[in-house]
Amino acid sequence: MRQYEEANDPLEPMNRAIFAFNQVADRYVIKPVAEAYVELPQGLRDSIRNFLRNLKTPIILANDLLQGEGRRAGETLTRFLVNSTAGVLGLFDVAAANGVPYHDEDFGQTLAVWGVGEGPYLVLPILGPSNFRDTAGMAADWLADPVRDWAEDHDKSWANWTRTGLRAIDLRAELLETLDKLERTSLDYYAALRSMTRQRRDAEIRNGARDQPGAMPKIEIEDDDDPPPQRK
Repeated sequence: MRQYEEANDPLEPMNRAIFAFNQVADRYVIKPVAEAYVELPQGLRDSIRNFLRNLKTPIILANDLLQGEGRRAGETLTRFLVNSTAGVLGLFDVAAANGVPYHDEDFGQTLAVWGVGEGPYLVLPILGPSNFRDTAGMAADWLADPVRDWAEDHDKSWANWTRTGLRAIDLRAELLETLDKLERTSLDYYAALRSMTRQRRDAEIRNGARDQPGAMPKIEIEDDDDPPPQRK
């Protein structure tokens, strides 16, 4: 139990069971689709990603404002206006080409900025690594999403499912090499992925900055020379 607590993973036995299920789904369904997706022309994949990012702008802008990030909120609004017009409904990232790069925000990050603790580590079926705070944040973003509301109000639920599926495939395709290498070089892939996920999330919450007051200390990925954690 002490090892579970040190990794902020008191639900590790359950999480490992869900992780094993996710691995099967990934191996036989999600990863093959992602591998086929990367065979598409790079320009087409870039346009899909740009379009999906543009659709998420209302959620990003709302969370920028909730976090008191006025400058970033201005950048988000600028990106939306520029890319929705000159970028042809967001298919082309004209804003980034002119010095206004993309950044992501969600309500899980907002809760963290407000001082809400992350809660226990959690592996969600299909969705993968998370924690209690980010799961609540994800639900809040889903409920507040005006694009989702519009699609449901106009009997176009298929658009929401299509968007969700494309986002998942695009993200999995982006992580193909990273996750393959992590799995290949780790004695305990579950523990290594947990560590990587928590480090990455911490960086997102701090907007990439290091050594901010109150920031969670960096957690290194377990070294291959260390023995895997004992399960109880």
